[in-house]
Amino acid sequence: MAAVETIERRVLVVEDERAIADAVAARLRAEGFRVEVVGDGPGAVAAARRNPPDVIVLDVMLPGFDGLEVCRRIQAERPVPVLMLTARGEETDLLVGLAVGADDYMAKPFSMRELAARVHALLRRASKSAAAARPEPPTLRLGDLEINQAERRVLQAGVEVHLTPTEFDLLVHLAGRPRTVLPRERLLADVWGWADASGTRTVDSHIKGLRRKLGADLIRTVHGVGYALEIDR
Repeated sequence: MAAVETIERRVLVVEDERAIADAVAARLRAEGFRVEVVGDGPGAVAAARRNPPDVIVLDVMLPGFDGLEVCRRIQAERPVPVLMLTARGEETDLLVGLAVGADDYMAKPFSMRELAARVHALLRRASKSAAAARPEPPTLRLGDLEINQAERRVLQAGVEVHLTPTEFDLLVHLAGRPRTVLPRERLLADVWGWADASGTRTVDSHIKGLRRKLGADLIRTVHGVGYALEIDR
């Protein structure tokens, strides 16, 4: 299965700590990916333009300019799944990374096995989104929200709200089952494609991003369980 999934798949690894970069590259090459390694911000943007990757593994702290700026510039030119690596645990840093277009993050130190699994999951999600876009999906209208799935646009009270690709997918998933509490583990499986519950904080961070952009009362937290979109059909 992995061999089929990774045929011609390119991963750009952006990491200035050589030992970490070499270890990540070695693991991803063992998984069947074609890997390019870059150690600074300007080089990362240039590499993404020269050989567009299918997914990017991106450190936050980089010479030249940081990973947040790298992500912002690359996503402005061409959407691509991004897994951010950070040594900083502050939630504000993580939320900023998600806001500029990152799909997921891992804090150092991390397991190479888990990193490879998350890269595979990001690629499955990207393929799934591309396949779902072929038939014309319906536009969801819930309260003052209008979610155009074909154009991947969201309007709230007639005003467009800019969401990251992952925020959009999460909102669509919640909107398909309004007022239904969806467990974090189910959201991880359905939206991120993860088979385990190791990334529930990722769900929480994206929910906070949606609340910041769409209103704090839009999504209800059921403590110890998950989240529900608080809008009637």
